[in-house]
Amino acid sequence: MALIPLNLFVSHDGKSRRQHLTCLYKCGDACSKPAPNRSDNEYFGDVVKAVSRRSMLQAGGIAVLAVGAGSALAACGTDESPAAVPSSTPAPDAAPPGMNFASVAPNSDDAVVIPDGYQQSVVISWGDPILDGAPRFDVNNQSGAAQRGQFGFNNDFAGLLPIPGQHNRFLLVTNFEYVDPIFMFPGYDKDAPTREQFEVEIAAVGMGVVEVERTPQGLKPVLGRYNRRITADTPMTLSGPAAGTDFVKTAADPTGRTIAGTFANCAGGVTPWGTVLSGEENFQDYFGAAEGAPAPNPVAADRLDRYGISAEPTALRWETFDPRFDLTQTPNEPNRFGYVVELNPWEPNSTPVKHSAMGRLKHEGANIHVTDDGTVVAYTGDDERFDYMYKFVSSKKMRPGADAAAMAHNMTLLDEGTLYVAKLTSDIPAGEIDGSGRLPSTGSFAGTGTWLPLLRSGPGGQAESLVDGISAQEVAVYTRMAADKAGATKMDRPEDVEANPRTGKVYVALTNNDERGAAGEAAPDAANPRNDNKSGQILEITDDHAGTAFGWELLLVCGDPAAADTYFAGFDKTKVSPISCPDNLAFDSHGNLWISTDGNALESNDGLFAVALEGPNRGETKQFLTVPLGAETCGPVVTDDLVTVCVQHPGEHDDNSIDNPLSRWPEGGNGTARPSVVAVWKSTGNIGT
Repeated sequence: MALIPLNLFVSHDGKSRRQHLTCLYKCGDACSKPAPNRSDNEYFGDVVKAVSRRSMLQAGGIAVLAVGAGSALAACGTDESPAAVPSSTPAPDAAPPGMNFASVAPNSDDAVVIPDGYQQSVVISWGDPILDGAPRFDVNNQSGAAQRGQFGFNNDFAGLLPIPGQHNRFLLVTNFEYVDPIFMFPGYDKDAPTREQFEVEIAAVGMGVVEVERTPQGLKPVLGRYNRRITADTPMTLSGPAAGTDFVKTAADPTGRTIAGTFANCAGGVTPWGTVLSGEENFQDYFGAAEGAPAPNPVAADRLDRYGISAEPTALRWETFDPRFDLTQTPNEPNRFGYVVELNPWEPNSTPVKHSAMGRLKHEGANIHVTDDGTVVAYTGDDERFDYMYKFVSSKKMRPGADAAAMAHNMTLLDEGTLYVAKLTSDIPAGEIDGSGRLPSTGSFAGTGTWLPLLRSGPGGQAESLVDGISAQEVAVYTRMAADKAGATKMDRPEDVEANPRTGKVYVALTNNDERGAAGEAAPDAANPRNDNKSGQILEITDDHAGTAFGWELLLVCGDPAAADTYFAGFDKTKVSPISCPDNLAFDSHGNLWISTDGNALESNDGLFAVALEGPNRGETKQFLTVPLGAETCGPVVTDDLVTVCVQHPGEHDDNSIDNPLSRWPEGGNGTARPSVVAVWKSTGNIGT
């Protein structure tokens, strides 16, 4: 009998490497404040299960083989001894298809580091012109007008859409999540930002569409007819139950149906009908009030608190330049953000749509799965400590085709249907979940779950609340509070949620939660098994996509493979790359999972990793690249012959600024650190072959 070796005495002492400046401008310093979810929802260690996993799944109409059977080879059984591998276990293959590359070692280089035999190039960087007439980037001569024609700041999600009939031409659609003026403007005074700096910032966020061409030197931007910038003041249409309600009406928009702009756009997804979904995440950062502003009434205060919004000066001070960001002048404006935005990139003059039927929360992104009968299911995560996982099941079927009629129909799919939130359970005895991350006697963290219905939306914004005591319009606008009342399971920062196109299994990146198990906070449970969770985990769901039952197990419990509290689906932990703080997800054509990280707690730069999901190599994790100092890896796109990643906030560090840079990437020399998109390809052959 073979043993899986591991070191039982290694512990995680580090914290996420995310800098305070990143937290301040990206998420409003949320990690230094109490988690907004103060509900007393039970964690599922308290739940007494009346039915077995098997009977529960059968009741939901899906057949799932024993949950966890694919990863029953535990990395460790107890603190005293490692678990034995049954002699019938097949030996791992040398490398799964698509993962035949030499792992990149952890490092702190100020560069994108890739495997031997691969090439890379920068596709486009902050400030590069994408519209006719836009000037070249000049860090010392920025203006709002120039930025409206240039690539935005802090690119996050990226989608690469082939242009029909044009070989090697694509639309590169990106989110621009947030601005960090300390790394944008030489001599920036955080206590006295200027009007021009504000104008640059509102033009630097949002989204962008850029034509790119594949060349032997990588992807190159083209000033094409599809190119477009979407900013914090681009007109948008609000659809669904929230539209036209008193919650979203303002003096500038008394109808409550036309919203100025989008921002805090984090991850997203490309739909099967050719549009792009973008999640408005940390929108709370942008709304505030002057020091000493009157407190809102108790009802409004509760609603603001649940979304992390406070009537105090913001870091960016946008409220001093535009009254719509001032809570005392435009209290409904925050209710107009926090939605999934749908953009049709094929129509440069089209108006993006915010889908309120999918709920208002800190959407990391949204990704679509279509069932065999054409039912459209959208998965999304609420990226906050102790918040929830959601799905939306459309009541309409997708219409095939790329004609105008099909596109018009398909862009209404996310307006009509049922919104659900996830509740997880497990048969693992509560005493075996002690916060250490030690595997239970069953050999894996696994269980079942139910999607709890919150809101049913119909044509023309008609809707029915499925939560007692809360109106349909309130569910659409204050979705978190409805999910609290429904009894959803508190998770460790649900970020990207995506279905594997080969298997239909759904994967959730749970990034971290250093408050798990803290006094007054939710205790560890089978899906979130570690106190002070610094490195996160990957949840695998076998879902009845259009139904309400699912099975789940933890695929990865991330961190240092030498530590006892990590788990790689039973794969030999001496043969995996260390991985920490999973964020965005993607899949290759072989069905492997690719994970980008944000905030690596293991004293290395963030990176992109490939994980085998099937066969004897299940759980094998290999680092494909690392990004430069201070940067986060975002928006991976993985094709057979090309990988792209968004390198966000290079050089962002508390002790540095644009005047005292940590990084000079990508220009080097005396250049300015600039968020960029990078392409990587193999010198000969396909990725991972």
